[in-house]
Amino acid sequence: MISEVSSSIHIPTRTKKIVLQSPEDDERPVYLSGNFNNWATQDYRFKMKKIEPGKYEFNFPEGPEFDGELIYKFTKGDWSEVEIDRYGNRTPNRHWNDDKTVKIERVAKWRKNWLPYRPSQLPQIHLISEEFQIPQLNKTRKIWALLPHDYQTSTEHYPVLYLHDAQNLFNENAEFGNWQIDKKLAVMSDYGIGKIIIIAVEHGEKERVQEYNVGKTLLGQGHGKQYIRFITDTLKPFVDKTYRTKPERDFTGIGGSSMGGLVSIFSGLIYPEVFGKLMVFSPSLWVIPKIKLGFLDFFEPQETRIYLYAGGDESETMVDHVTKLRKRLVKRESLQGKMKVRLSINEKGKHNESYWSDEFPKAIEWLFFSDKPE
Repeated sequence: MISEVSSSIHIPTRTKKIVLQSPEDDERPVYLSGNFNNWATQDYRFKMKKIEPGKYEFNFPEGPEFDGELIYKFTKGDWSEVEIDRYGNRTPNRHWNDDKTVKIERVAKWRKNWLPYRPSQLPQIHLISEEFQIPQLNKTRKIWALLPHDYQTSTEHYPVLYLHDAQNLFNENAEFGNWQIDKKLAVMSDYGIGKIIIIAVEHGEKERVQEYNVGKTLLGQGHGKQYIRFITDTLKPFVDKTYRTKPERDFTGIGGSSMGGLVSIFSGLIYPEVFGKLMVFSPSLWVIPKIKLGFLDFFEPQETRIYLYAGGDESETMVDHVTKLRKRLVKRESLQGKMKVRLSINEKGKHNESYWSDEFPKAIEWLFFSDKPE
């Protein structure tokens, strides 16, 4: 009797492998971002294996999505950390459309927090006034406008972000450092997400805390409501009349850090018809730990985006306060479906301009140039 033994022969699918060489290396991991993962950054499925300093490998898994042409870039985890050429310029997308199973690639340099930048892309910085009248407070203030680098040769209209504490936004001689928003905007414009007008309002020095303090808090009675009315009733109409802005609330934001973050929260909550975007970094919620949201029920809720950032090394309560605020906002019945809040926590983040500078481009991108939810 002859027994028949059936056997099947497995023919392995040909997999692809990328070998990356990068002479300028650091401790940050390398990721692939491309048409195979919807261009997601920091996708751990496509994290490259570090073989030795300056050398990485990645073996694509089997799957039909990897059979055709692969289009990709290398990043250190974010578009602000993407590959650049040896001169600091952006690189084109890479293409792999041949039948070879191994691809050797090379990256000369990497961005770090969007830098370096091209001087030709720097925004135009205009001093609006040394003594802009604030009738609501019977004071004057120095105010700046940062316009897109090609504003004079363009006919475009732009979204607007009002920022507090102008002394610390782009002043190289600032005592505690600065956000470097001019340099960050220069790099962002290369990627199509820097076309925005920034209106920077200097703080009132010794009167800063009182001006940014809204209502009666642990710091006493503040003048924040009058300051906010200055932005909405006096400054914004002037800006919309003077510059090519998109005046609608969907294209208007306000932001700041610390006490500037606190007054930005109230600006958006009290005037939702004016501000549709809030950039809130390390807000001083400790001065009003039981912030009341009941008044929001009297307003017609409108879709609002809030970018909330906190550092884990700022204080014992910072992350807790910010996390609770987000929870209260998104769960408020009157705001259901209207309030989109992105919470960003840097566990090592301290309460200073360097960390707010790191967060600035990410906040700008999500608030004004992204359709991603939270």
